[in-house]
Amino acid sequence: MLYMHDLWVNWFEGEENGYNVCRFHEWRKEDGIELVDQIPLILVSEEMFNFIENDLQDLPASLLQDIHRKTYIKKNQERHTVEYAAVVTDGKDVIVFDTIGYTLPVKKSRLIPRQERLVYEMVQGKQPEIYLIEESVTKEHHILSLEPDKMSGLTRRERQLKQLLMMVLDQLKHSDHPEEIRYWLTEWDPGQYSNIKQFSNGEAWDRLYEGTCHGWSKMHEELCKKMVKGQPFFETIWHGENERVSEHMKSQN
Repeated sequence: MLYMHDLWVNWFEGEENGYNVCRFHEWRKEDGIELVDQIPLILVSEEMFNFIENDLQDLPASLLQDIHRKTYIKKNQERHTVEYAAVVTDGKDVIVFDTIGYTLPVKKSRLIPRQERLVYEMVQGKQPEIYLIEESVTKEHHILSLEPDKMSGLTRRERQLKQLLMMVLDQLKHSDHPEEIRYWLTEWDPGQYSNIKQFSNGEAWDRLYEGTCHGWSKMHEELCKKMVKGQPFFETIWHGENERVSEHMKSQN
């Protein structure tokens, strides 16, 4: 088995979509970067890589058996054993996972570019290990877990705010005040005001979702800002993302 040493990881926990496991250039100084002393490296099929990167289902028992207690991290100069963790690649991309003792990839990380290049060098000319995916449940995307193409090209901040907007829209759909849906659709697309009055709540919500679920723009940002106002939980997320931007701008000056 191949092993990597002195690996920098930035764990993203409970992420079923690979687009939320941020690449190195999107890591933030407040992220909890950890040093892994030793960890197995496995070349897997493209299907298995996608299963690990873009899902949160049980991993094959044979894979878990192969990596059992072969990862070590150092904390306060002491070496600690990790139950199930590995670096996996399909030869085109790389991801690290840690099950934190469970059987699914709860924590995921990307690598820094130098270590990513080393992965490709180490697996060059090797055949992928074959692991069978047992009883897989077909993954379904929805408003709180958008398809990758709807997040494509967005920055970490934009993805966070888009997820926030989708959470607010989902709450709006199931709220006790469905008449608000037409109001927010008018905010999004004021030119359609006369038509919007004729829409049912369901039609209005569908138009609002279809209009906002692609890309990210100043219009998306303005709508999100207005919709979270007065909702403490959502406002906290909004302010958190925007404070980071302000701090980044100050550091650049």
